[in-house]
Amino acid sequence: MGPHPAVAAIRLAVRRVLHDIATGQAAEHGGTGHTTGHGAVAVAHRTGGPGTAQRHRGPASATAPLVLVACSGGADSMALASALAFEAPRLGLRAGGVTVDHGLQPGSALRADEVALRLRELGLGPVESVAVTVGRDGGPEAAARDARYAALDAAAERHGAAAVLLGHTRDDQAETVLLGLARGSGIRSLSGMAAVSGADGRYRRPFLQLDRQTARKACLVQSLPVWDDPHNTDPAYTRSRLRHEGLPALEKALGKGVVEALARTAQLSRDDADALDTWAGQAESSVRDAEGELQCAKLYALPPAVRRRVLRRAAIEAGAPAGSLFARHIEEMDRLITGWRGQGAINLPGKVVAQRQGGRLVIRQG
Repeated sequence: MGPHPAVAAIRLAVRRVLHDIATGQAAEHGGTGHTTGHGAVAVAHRTGGPGTAQRHRGPASATAPLVLVACSGGADSMALASALAFEAPRLGLRAGGVTVDHGLQPGSALRADEVALRLRELGLGPVESVAVTVGRDGGPEAAARDARYAALDAAAERHGAAAVLLGHTRDDQAETVLLGLARGSGIRSLSGMAAVSGADGRYRRPFLQLDRQTARKACLVQSLPVWDDPHNTDPAYTRSRLRHEGLPALEKALGKGVVEALARTAQLSRDDADALDTWAGQAESSVRDAEGELQCAKLYALPPAVRRRVLRRAAIEAGAPAGSLFARHIEEMDRLITGWRGQGAINLPGKVVAQRQGGRLVIRQG
């Protein structure tokens, strides 16, 4: 008798991602397997795709590629950790874990230690608990996220990890799309979270096609202890209000299937945004003069979606922080091209200034 359907679903999702990681690692080392003095990571294909990749029995070698799971102790990340612990050895990969203590609640350090213990009990190693200091830039949610990713990046570098798995589900993706829609940030914001992101594709999100309930059910049938973060139900947080009030209201008004539709919207938007970004990258060199300055007439001739991307890229190149560069900044720059009335320079984040001079758009540090 096979595993419970929820367990089978999470394992299959993780298996596919690990297969991609193992294949990528093998390719980097010049073949179908990364051979070391202690063994090999072999990726063999059979009929049926990654789900039927060659199975390794026993522990992976000490030099096999390492995959970390970021685990808060919640249902999503605990389900992910359990699937990683089960699947990684079967593909010749090592599996470890990281839990981040944000220090935002009483007893958070003790809870982080408990999560680390649970990960070790699953057979993961190395496992570590990392304490961070959460700043205030961008609000509490954004500041906590920035601190968390900085800690995960550092842990991946310390351990030489090939990838870090994140437990975001289809429900999280739907919430992200709605938050982007509310901000009016454009198609890139509507594209939500990518299945692969970060430097060199470090972050992988295996559960973006699975709902939150599947992960919770997988924990239940495996008797995995789960910690429910009270922040996830605190109405002081925007995402919490959206999760417990906004999405249920939408489903009541529009019927079931809203989450799935929003997740599809994310993928379609991502495809479109990627295509437009590629177009903008190709167009940028054609609108610069011999000195590398942007020519307003040639910018004007571009489609608006492509032109705004060129402007955004130029502002970031000049030193404007990408995370602080909003749609209103790009619109103001765009008006120097499409609505020129002799207006003065525009101040952008990062002490960057954009101004029109003699038919050119000059963007530089002010």
